[in-house]
Amino acid sequence: WISELYIQPEYHFAYLGFAWIKPWPQWGMYAHFGALGALCVLIAVGLGYRISIILFFVGFTYVELLDQALYLNHYYGLSLISLLMIFMPLHRVASMDARRKPALRSRTLPAWVLWTLRIQLALIYLFAGLAKLNADWILRALPLRIWLYAYGDWPLAGPWLRDGWLAYALSWGGAFFDLTIAGWLLWPRTRLVAYAALLGFHLATWILFPAIGMFPWHMMSGALIFLAPDWPWRARDRLGLRLPARGTPTLRGHRHPPARPAAIPARGPRWMQAAAAAGLALFAAAQAALPLRHWLYPGNVQWNEEGYYFSWRVMLTEKAGFVEFRVHAPATGQRWLVQPDAYLTAWQIERMATQPDMIRQTAHFIAADYAARGHGVVEVRADAFVSFNGRPHRRLVDPDVDLAAQPPGRAPRAWVRS
Repeated sequence: WISELYIQPEYHFAYLGFAWIKPWPQWGMYAHFGALGALCVLIAVGLGYRISIILFFVGFTYVELLDQALYLNHYYGLSLISLLMIFMPLHRVASMDARRKPALRSRTLPAWVLWTLRIQLALIYLFAGLAKLNADWILRALPLRIWLYAYGDWPLAGPWLRDGWLAYALSWGGAFFDLTIAGWLLWPRTRLVAYAALLGFHLATWILFPAIGMFPWHMMSGALIFLAPDWPWRARDRLGLRLPARGTPTLRGHRHPPARPAAIPARGPRWMQAAAAAGLALFAAAQAALPLRHWLYPGNVQWNEEGYYFSWRVMLTEKAGFVEFRVHAPATGQRWLVQPDAYLTAWQIERMATQPDMIRQTAHFIAADYAARGHGVVEVRADAFVSFNGRPHRRLVDPDVDLAAQPPGRAPRAWVRS
């Protein structure tokens, strides 16, 4: 898939402000992913942690910025968490760094580390739940009804999956789960039951909707941060495992005397603490504001996609589209009908055909190609038809607008039909 997604396509859809980011040559892309895998191992064992997590964040985010058509919420989430990890002292316990440098060892971590990660995951669930509070999801059980109906040929479970009441139950249950699960995980009395429910929820979504990839595993492992901070040590004790290394943290009240830290690093100067607090506050404000920015645009965000990215709008929309482009050279009067497969791969076309900004970018690809072939400045218009959550196809963009003349930007796209 490295070749299919990053090497074979001639064109890549750019995020606003990141058009300068380009893929490596073929050997470079394979080497890049190999390096990311090696960095994951180094981070996991805590060897050269600080430089490894910085390189991983930069390398992984670079991959995510290569093509907007490959956007996935959980990849964005992984970039955010790896960014936070750069500033966290996560290599002081049971790590190779702490073994090599005893001065790094500590029995405790600052509370902000725990709560920053908890809040980040809680925001993902919260905004995913808020996004589900729309008429299609709550009143029509869409798009779940469409997706579940496709599994009607399953033995035994098929008739249940095609029954409308199940789609409604899962729609309402999914919204309730997303809106409340963080609270249940934080309450000690319900924590274990809530985590068991979380496992069941994400395993079910992984079985029914394999296209969401690693997202369920990302959330099932990440949600362990909501458990009591010392749960790994208690689990170790219950399993009767040996102490992993001399000087590692020991629980208060354990049968072995707690190991005294070799050194506890002094707290930084006040200005550094203030800068860190300000940085966290800005990060939290951005995470709260980005999912709400779609209210600044007119129309339905699920249709026009304005403010859709980076907002945790998970599994809310089923779209199918068709698009072709009409090219006109004003200088010569020549006209051409262009199919997108002349420029894009099949998977790029599938994503592009339902997203206005990618349709605009494709028009720019076509205009640049015709100019390079000696036709000068050309106009590019699109006939784009989209079906949204099972509704009949209708036009997505104004067919009379020259999309090649539309610049990128954050302003509302007047050429997108409501």
